[in-house]
Amino acid sequence: MRVVIQRVSQASVTVEGRITGQIGPGLLVLAGFAPDDTTQSLDWIARKLVQMRIFGDEDGKMNRSVQDIGGQVLVVSQFTLLADARKGNRPSYTGAAPPPVAIPLYEQFVRMLEQLLGQPVPTGEFGADMKVELLNDGPVTIVLDSPER
Repeated sequence: MRVVIQRVSQASVTVEGRITGQIGPGLLVLAGFAPDDTTQSLDWIARKLVQMRIFGDEDGKMNRSVQDIGGQVLVVSQFTLLADARKGNRPSYTGAAPPPVAIPLYEQFVRMLEQLLGQPVPTGEFGADMKVELLNDGPVTIVLDSPER
């Protein structure tokens, strides 16, 4: 599993002109799943991202997590994060889990985040052509791979 975590002041995702998810201050998480991802992979990433201290404290130091600030998380599936562009000019996506594998992983990951945060986690729509808008705060952007990657 690979995620791109962006600290945002706000973010939203739109599918066919309708907003499917939006948040205020928190994290926009782009999530890509591999065929060999496990519940342990998902759990490790979910716990890491909700506890990651990337929000400012009263002294302006990155000492607070999204949990600490009561922030929100928006999750958007993005299979292109598993692209292999080492050869040629067209990336290969064979490292990404196919939809029958990725959809249950995606749904499980969102449920894990909801449990950890104690609040609903808005999402995009798996497999849809999505328009993602964000106001990156910092900017702070972190790429995180599961331990097996």
